[in-house]
Amino acid sequence: MPTIFTHAVVPLAAGIALGSRRVPPHLVAAGMISAILPDADVVAFKLGIAYADDLGHRGASHSLFFAGVVAMLGALLHRPLRTSPWIAAVWLFACVASHPLLDAFTNGGLGVALWWPWSDVRLFAPWRPIAVSPIGNGFFSARGVAVMASEFRWIWWPCALIAVAGFAARRALSSRP
Repeated sequence: MPTIFTHAVVPLAAGIALGSRRVPPHLVAAGMISAILPDADVVAFKLGIAYADDLGHRGASHSLFFAGVVAMLGALLHRPLRTSPWIAAVWLFACVASHPLLDAFTNGGLGVALWWPWSDVRLFAPWRPIAVSPIGNGFFSARGVAVMASEFRWIWWPCALIAVAGFAARRALSSRP
């Protein structure tokens, strides 16, 4: 998995690129939290649930079904998010779905159960350039530093470019006579 910080970068960059008129700050924040949410499944380790189990790490919470459940919840809570039900649902679905998609591009683990509950097959992307993050407190090790360098290269920099390009495009369009 990419680190928990990196999963939040994707909705943040998209929110900056699209602008606060399209994606209100409350919705961006909810998207950042939602993008991290699938990794709450690490609690399964403490409960004795095996990694490869449907409820284990990268299992059910890393599925499009789970993204749909979060999207429906977002639609119900659209008022505090200061948007319409459809925008809340689509945004939160995309934010949650970004998590397993990023995880599929990592070079370790068991893959993601993207199609759960219809299939328990764990999938990886055909190209896996992102170093898998250590689970636990391994962030502060040499491997953790290598993972962060990989994430900066493959996720943070592209997200920064998307955010800057979207911001610049919006600014250029708004200054046209």
